[in-house]
Amino acid sequence: MSNKKVVLAFSGGLDTTYCVKYLAELGYEIYSAIVNTGGFSDEELVDIEQKAKELGVKEHVTLDETENFYQKCVRYLIAGNVLKNNTYPLSVSAERVFQAIAIGNYARKIGAEAIAHGSTGAGNDQVRFDMTFHILCPEVEIITPIRDNQLSREDEIEYLKARGVVREWSKAKYSINKGLWGTSVGGAETLTSDQYLPEEAWPTQVTKTGQEELEITFEKGEPVALNGKKLSSSVAVIQEIEKIAAPYGVGRDIHVGDTIIGIKGRVGFEAAAPVILVKAHHALEKHTLTKVQLNTKDPLANQYGSMVHEGQFLEPAMRDLEAFLASTQDKVSGTVKIFLAPHRFHVVGITSEADLMSSKFGSYGEMNLSWSGEDVKGFSKIFGNQTSIYFKVNGEN
Repeated sequence: MSNKKVVLAFSGGLDTTYCVKYLAELGYEIYSAIVNTGGFSDEELVDIEQKAKELGVKEHVTLDETENFYQKCVRYLIAGNVLKNNTYPLSVSAERVFQAIAIGNYARKIGAEAIAHGSTGAGNDQVRFDMTFHILCPEVEIITPIRDNQLSREDEIEYLKARGVVREWSKAKYSINKGLWGTSVGGAETLTSDQYLPEEAWPTQVTKTGQEELEITFEKGEPVALNGKKLSSSVAVIQEIEKIAAPYGVGRDIHVGDTIIGIKGRVGFEAAAPVILVKAHHALEKHTLTKVQLNTKDPLANQYGSMVHEGQFLEPAMRDLEAFLASTQDKVSGTVKIFLAPHRFHVVGITSEADLMSSKFGSYGEMNLSWSGEDVKGFSKIFGNQTSIYFKVNGEN
């Protein structure tokens, strides 16, 4: 076993700290890696690297996938107005596959014989990680000490103490996972079916009072500017909206969903920017796309979101869905005005050169400029003709 390389997906928490010591005792040369998809500060990344080196890993790397995550996934989630079960913007589930892909590619790059991660046997992440590794690097062994050894937190702490690793491992009441596309909050009340998270559970507290308006500019379905100022990237727009809106306490909810492993689960999430962007984008689409475009998009976008959630990002059909979603965004350009206040927001309206609600063709409920009353009389008779025939043939009242 000596000198075999293993890449460990490392976060610096209890589980992955245990994995370092466990893998070292098996004789592996450990290469730890943290994948940033927009959820870590520079200070946090430095701290994680320091912890890895103190534990004796051969090498530690930070793999930044934030921009790649946006370009290859988030922009399609916006284009599809994806909210899982009409609620959840896939805040964490979307980023997991990109973390797995980055780890798998790194393992191939350094010629590792194994990949390890700290997932338990109780959630979705184990499937997302394992499946991605099987596809990208099928020859590499997958090691999951926490899942395979069925360890309790107490077992892990005692194991580490015996090897000189003593830290304050107090269990947080809530599990927090932060990324570019939102933050998940799990634990306590989310483990029941009848409780809501208390105010103190949310990572961002409500500190803003009053109200304000926010203008988001889209170009071909992608957010590019805020309040008339073009930012360096769509990622920067997302991050800036989050800074502005999260202190109002908007974008919070609890998602109830079906897990990959067949059980139902609840998770809280705080995703001000994702929820606002999806609602703003959808409002712009309703003005700039035709009825048939909108109706065709809905089921395909839902399929795309479900497959992202279940870790099926590498499935070739996803590229087909992305091509379709990208095609629908050609005319989705304009500015959307958002009203913000504590615990609520709404879309005020949109301005777009591609707005199909143009007054040149009439005003709904007021005046039409494209047809006459006689046209409508004939159209109404023909439009309901088959239903009329059905009732006459069947003699139904």
